[in-house]
Amino acid sequence: MSRIKDLQKNLFGGTTSNARQFGMIFTLVAIVLLFQIWTDGLTLTSGNLIAVAAQYSYILILAIGMLMVIVAGHIDLSVGSIAAFTGIVVAKAMQEFAIPWPPAIVLGLVVGALIGAWQGFWVAYVGVPAFIVTLAGMLLFRGGNQYIGNADTVPVPIGFRQIGAGFLPEVGPNTGYNNLTLLLGLAACVGVVWREWKARRTRREMNADAAPMWISALRLAVMVGVIVFATLRFAGGRVGTSLPISGIILIALVLAYSFYTRNTVGGRHIYAVGGNARAAELSGVKLKRVNFMVMLNMSVLAALAGMIFVARSAASGPQDGLNWELDAIAAVFIGGAAVSGGLGTISGSIVGGLVMALLNNGLQLEGVGIDKVQMIKGLVLLLAVALDVYNKKQGRFSIIGSLLRQFRRDGPASPPSDPGSATTPDKARVAG
Repeated sequence: MSRIKDLQKNLFGGTTSNARQFGMIFTLVAIVLLFQIWTDGLTLTSGNLIAVAAQYSYILILAIGMLMVIVAGHIDLSVGSIAAFTGIVVAKAMQEFAIPWPPAIVLGLVVGALIGAWQGFWVAYVGVPAFIVTLAGMLLFRGGNQYIGNADTVPVPIGFRQIGAGFLPEVGPNTGYNNLTLLLGLAACVGVVWREWKARRTRREMNADAAPMWISALRLAVMVGVIVFATLRFAGGRVGTSLPISGIILIALVLAYSFYTRNTVGGRHIYAVGGNARAAELSGVKLKRVNFMVMLNMSVLAALAGMIFVARSAASGPQDGLNWELDAIAAVFIGGAAVSGGLGTISGSIVGGLVMALLNNGLQLEGVGIDKVQMIKGLVLLLAVALDVYNKKQGRFSIIGSLLRQFRRDGPASPPSDPGSATTPDKARVAG
């Protein structure tokens, strides 16, 4: 029994707070295995995995920004409209003003930043709830997309399409695989081994208890095995395809934002604000700045996601971005974020997004109609959150419940008669 507890506590991150991802990871594995059998092996083919990465990377990018918005205690309903608006602005700029595609990408990010600053101002400095501000933004920028584009499609040049439809090029000797993808996979394996070694060394230097060696070995075996499998699948696609450029952008963003939310003061402030905004403000956290920045960041990522989608579609259209906000919100909540804010991780949101992406992909491979796909996805979202709430009430393992136990254990003790004093900004740091 002690080995099982050690496994639950340490396998996916070294602390009990990371055990909230345990259930979703096994759910993801179960979905993959189910559809691998159901589709007679099509799910894990190189071609299908490459297609999934290219088709859903923009939703996962949105989930990164949405996680930070939800952790801070807000919601953003405008991301799909912002993506569509940015897409048509960039497409029009390249078509009518002959702007080269690299400056056009910068233009799109600037447009996203300006929209984010606009919405962040109303949320942070005027005090209008983010739900209302972004609902207005959803209508405003959806109408702006149709007004600028005259409700028509606008094609984009070939160079621009590479960020959404491009792949790593073929270089080096003929190995039967894409060599650049193999090198990225090797670098990822070295990175996880180095990280594990560094974590154990740091804990030894601090005279802290490290995870049992067998746990570290098992964790490394699982992670390296997944990386090697994925690398060979993406590198082994048909000639001309490999890891999509949009997938590389997603990986870079996941690494950068995971580091930011876990290891920087700014990232910890976001969790502190979501956990208890009043206490965070009294502790010196600049509440308005945090709220402004999470809204600004969300819009920039929405602009990037919109450009990737337009590049993959080869044109901007009036239906771009429709219901994207719902997919991003679903990914975040399935990944373990709390509705009230303060809890959630980047990696958990990516796992939640992959659950929805592979579920959607598997159902499409089996020819299930879009109407039934939408109903099934809605039920999965409801059941994922309901099961966690039920387990918490029953005293069983719960994604959110396990994190709350870590909050109580890591924070300063408070008298039983004053439970409200148990919430402090410092406890929110473990959530990252």
